[in-house]
Amino acid sequence: MDIFKRISEHRAEKEKLAWSGTFAEYIEKVRRQPGLAMTAHARVYEMIASHGTDDSGGQVKYKFFEQEIFGLDRTVEKLVEEYFHSAARRLDVRKRILLLMGPVSGGKSTIVTMLKRGLEKFSRTEHGAVFAIKGCPMHEDPLHLIPQELRPEIEHDLGIKIEGSLCPSCQMRLRTEFNGRIEQVPVERVLVSEENRIGIGTFSPSDPKSQDIADLTGSIDFSTITEYGSESDPRAYRFDGELNKANRGLMEFQEMLKCDEKFLWNLLSLTQEGNFKAGRFALISADELIVAHTNESEYKAFIANKKNEALQSRMIVMPIPYNLKVSEEEKIYYKLIEQSDMHHIHIAPHSLRAAAIFSILTRLKETKKQGVDLVKKMRMYDGEEIEGFKEADLKEMQNEYIEEGMSGIDPRYVINRISSALIRQEVLCINALDVLRALKDGLDRHPSITREERERYLNFISTARKEYDELAKKEIQKAFVYSYEESAKTLFENYLDNIEAYCNWAKIKDPLTGETMDPDERLMRSIEEQIGISENAKKTFREEILIRMSTYSRKGKKFDYSSHDRLREAIEKKLFADLKDVVKITTSTKTPDEMQLKRINEVTKRLIDDNGYCPVCANELLRYVGSLLNR
Repeated sequence: MDIFKRISEHRAEKEKLAWSGTFAEYIEKVRRQPGLAMTAHARVYEMIASHGTDDSGGQVKYKFFEQEIFGLDRTVEKLVEEYFHSAARRLDVRKRILLLMGPVSGGKSTIVTMLKRGLEKFSRTEHGAVFAIKGCPMHEDPLHLIPQELRPEIEHDLGIKIEGSLCPSCQMRLRTEFNGRIEQVPVERVLVSEENRIGIGTFSPSDPKSQDIADLTGSIDFSTITEYGSESDPRAYRFDGELNKANRGLMEFQEMLKCDEKFLWNLLSLTQEGNFKAGRFALISADELIVAHTNESEYKAFIANKKNEALQSRMIVMPIPYNLKVSEEEKIYYKLIEQSDMHHIHIAPHSLRAAAIFSILTRLKETKKQGVDLVKKMRMYDGEEIEGFKEADLKEMQNEYIEEGMSGIDPRYVINRISSALIRQEVLCINALDVLRALKDGLDRHPSITREERERYLNFISTARKEYDELAKKEIQKAFVYSYEESAKTLFENYLDNIEAYCNWAKIKDPLTGETMDPDERLMRSIEEQIGISENAKKTFREEILIRMSTYSRKGKKFDYSSHDRLREAIEKKLFADLKDVVKITTSTKTPDEMQLKRINEVTKRLIDDNGYCPVCANELLRYVGSLLNR
């Protein structure tokens, strides 16, 4: 790729977006495209909505968040619908500070960063274009030039809503430079940019004794005050505080509740009335979405203080819990590892899943629902079907504890421990046992867990190990069964013949003698029991398979070995159970004969080619499963 050619193209794209003209020309643009008059809250919502949604799984997923936020679909849906969407429709929630509250490393900062980056990109599209009075330090909405008394008429004419008034700087320029002729005021297109301080502001708390309120609201320019002679002259004031620069976009308060009270008081009128006080000026209008984040302990201390009631009533608190789905937790770890320089180290399949199982177990709370332990609950949360339980049971459990997911092991701890294992061992491949060992070793040095929690977490590591053992055996099972694929298909066809006869009250023909006989109940049950189909549920399961077969037949498709996942799993488990002794001998023998060696090589090749193993972890898996089977 020609780097400088690409840079040149990027510069040309940016120049192409530039537009400047008079306020009179801008009004014609608004007449054609009323969406240009949207508020900051509407702009954020439109930006999220422009990426589309996916409701195929019964839960609305906002595609904007799916690349960075995992397992928080319900939280994100609530955030978008209850705050962003409502605020975009000018409902009263737009007069509230959005406070994201949750445990460390739960995704609060990531959500805010995504909103900021999203706004920057959206402002470069036609739908998200932002226009401002040229030269205004606050990138003022040009519609503020329209006098208050004329607004109702113009709003009706253009089909828009105008809120807010000119900043002190633009008021003076309108009087002195343009003699009140608003149609001549220059307007330009601006691109939202955190780097250039256009439409995005970020405020971080520091030492209250040294931090100045000017960081938020701007300050007097002492180099020009002698020239202009008054502190109330806009030309002698720098409108460069974070609240000034965030106008038309988003203002982030990092760790908001660590701020000194005097900084938070500025937000009272900004949230309720859409303006704030700066210097010796009248209230200054600002159109910005204020989003803050904090942890749970600081929030509890904040609401316990009666002095904070006024500010508390102006907040929408959105809990951001940890993810509670194992498969989504794996994605978080993959994302964090991708961002590191550890690409050359191979991570064996199921290693991150084992870590994810441990993490999720620490975050779940015991349910009162009978017959559901933490492992079953974890599986149901991850979308697995558990016999005897319905979707209503899952929803009931999800609503059982409001605080579920607000505590437990955070993703950073897991990644820190995996990083420690990668660095310390200087290996080319790590597996699930290495990861679980690293997690266990780190518990002794974890600063914030009690002795009781440590014991509980050690039990969860043991549970994660057991879950991994089952995954490892299943992996070898599939690889071995592959060598016996014809046997699997024969067993599959045999099972189908028997259930067809069973459901139709018919006899079955013995393939060897040609005699007719009753369906082989023992064979059918030996297969069904492999996946936990009870005696009471066998008829339903068999009928379900028969219905699936007839559906395939109607569509002219063949119902084969790969058409039904659960039945295929049952066949593989049955075959593996029959082959268990062969597998035991093959995986554990130190001096394999020619046939055993051939089979080991076939299994290893299958693990490497199809399952993502490397030669090192494939051999380790064979040895490990051999030891499990010989216990």
